[in-house]
Amino acid sequence: MRLKIKFITNICHHHVIKLFELLADKYDAEIIFTGGYENYLSSKDKESSSGNFKARKLNGFFLFPKIKITLGLFVLFFEKTDVFIKTMDDRFALLCVFFISRILRKPLILWTGIWHHPQTLTHKLTYWLTKFIYKNSDAIITYGKHVKNYLVSLGIKEDKIFCAMHSLDNSSFDKYISVEEKNNLKRKLNIENNKIILYVGRIDKCKGLDYLVDAVSKIKLSNISVLFIGKGEYKDTLEEKCKASKIKYIFLGYVHNKELFRYYAIADIFILPSITTDNFKEPWGLVVNEAMNQGCPAIVTNAVGAAGGGLVEDGINGIIIPEKNSEEIRKAMEKLLTDDKLWRSMAQAGREKVKEYTPEQTYLCFMQAIDYAVNKTKG
Repeated sequence: MRLKIKFITNICHHHVIKLFELLADKYDAEIIFTGGYENYLSSKDKESSSGNFKARKLNGFFLFPKIKITLGLFVLFFEKTDVFIKTMDDRFALLCVFFISRILRKPLILWTGIWHHPQTLTHKLTYWLTKFIYKNSDAIITYGKHVKNYLVSLGIKEDKIFCAMHSLDNSSFDKYISVEEKNNLKRKLNIENNKIILYVGRIDKCKGLDYLVDAVSKIKLSNISVLFIGKGEYKDTLEEKCKASKIKYIFLGYVHNKELFRYYAIADIFILPSITTDNFKEPWGLVVNEAMNQGCPAIVTNAVGAAGGGLVEDGINGIIIPEKNSEEIRKAMEKLLTDDKLWRSMAQAGREKVKEYTPEQTYLCFMQAIDYAVNKTKG
């Protein structure tokens, strides 16, 4: 008889669909979505996808702006479940699933990308509770070695931590695009004769975009355009900074994931200059996986999980720089834009490296964690 698994998370992001389908193929798995809190996309822009797996969505209400109460989770007390899997999001749902699993004495597996405990007052006050949940879970799946090292530093037993390659369906991003199509897109954006530096993600201060603008304003090359794709509350402020810095820039806003590969294909450099703040440290940055699929060399800071986790290899398939350092961003960009041999080498290395990061590899790690947690509970 197949194990009955309840996988509780916030929404169905496009990058987890394949993983959910693989789990549903082997186990009697149901994915339960609790909604959660998203503050950077309007409702019409939220990409909540579906796939070939059993799923249900539970409605709830917000007690506070960032705390959603989903009372429907209590039905889990009365449903047969062999294993619970929970992502480290949605505070109420996390606590609810944790205590239900402990009361029912069923294995609980956590999936996390956190490698720096937030330093807000709320997070400091609940630090003990977070550690308690980590220590009393049966297994933990991490985005990479950087998260595992963080958990071990908290005193979490290493044998129950499983490193999964944080991945997406590469076939969605390694699509072929002809030279003519690239030129047409550049012409449409009025940047056909420019070198293109691309950023994709939230337009938020924690993404380190101020440092990027400062770096571009000092770059010793002409015909540079910065293309920002994404939405966020920091957009107006950043645009004012771009104007004051007199750089050439374009804010495209939201672009559907199905169309993003075209923009990676025309970019000369992809950059993710994220910084550590009181309430954020980039867990991974799947946009780096996306860029590498199109052979776009990446510049990332050491505050990006894809660097700490091993996807970006400094000097091989990208460049890792210290966070909050405009000068290092400038030097990295000039290095890539002036050395064609280096650029081609990194582009090819990135394409090869990202092939290793697949939902199938992530799924194998989940299988190992499930077997471990079930055997531990039986013992």
